[in-house]
Parts: sequence; C-alpha cells; structure tokens
Amino acid sequence: MSTTASASVSTHILDTSAGRPAEGVAVRLAARPGRDADWQALGGSATDADGRCKDLPALPEGTTHVRLDFAVEPYFEKKQADAQQDAPANRDSGPAVFFPEVAITFAVVPGEHYHVPLLLNPFGYSVYRGS
Repeated sequence: MSTTASASVSTHILDTSAGRPAEGVAVRLAARPGRDADWQALGGSATDADGRCKDLPALPEGTTHVRLDFAVEPYFEKKQADAQQDAPANRDSGPAVFFPEVAITFAVVPGEHYHVPLLLNPFGYSVYRGS
C-alpha cells in the first residue's frame, strides 16, 4: 500500500529463453534509509504462475534504497532437470545458469510506486523501471 510517507515495490520475472513467466523464484526484499545505512531485510516471497510476487513486504518510512534479490539458480536447475528427464541424451555437463543470483539495487522516493521487472535467461538478465 502506497502512502505519502513511503514508496512501494512490485516485480515480476519473464524467462526470455522460454517466453514464459518464471514461476517459483524466491525473491527477498531489503531496504535502507540512506546510502551509508545498513540494509534491513524485510522478508520475501516467490513468483506465482504469472511470474509475479504479489505479497512483497511494505517498505518502512524513510526508505531511500531498495534491493531485490532473486534466487534464480534453483529455478534454472529445476528447468534443466525437467528437460533432461524428457531427453536424457541431451545432458550438458555445464552449469544450469551463469548468474545464480540477481541483486538489483535502486533508489526510491516517498509516495512513488516502483515496478521492477526482471527479464531472465540462463546466461543474462535485464531490468528496468516498469509501470
């Protein structure tokens, strides 16, 4: 819930290698009241079938910086294991993902809503401020 005293954050993940939402990715949220302050872990969620986290914790008043941590390695390991079960002859000895975690840090101002989509594939990612 957005008020004039705090910012709010939402996110979703699109697996661009599959052209589908990434379901089941753990997302942690942290905030701090200034660039020199310590991070405060606020909790987390996991993406639903639409790749969205609909229940991220609210940001405390005075938050100026937010960090979203996406645990993408388990998602890609499961995806790779499912593919190998369907086609065991195509096993690859390489890692399922190059970036096992994605951490996105951004600045916020009170009263604004920040939607931060993550476009993800096993060997790269992109983020932007959405609407």
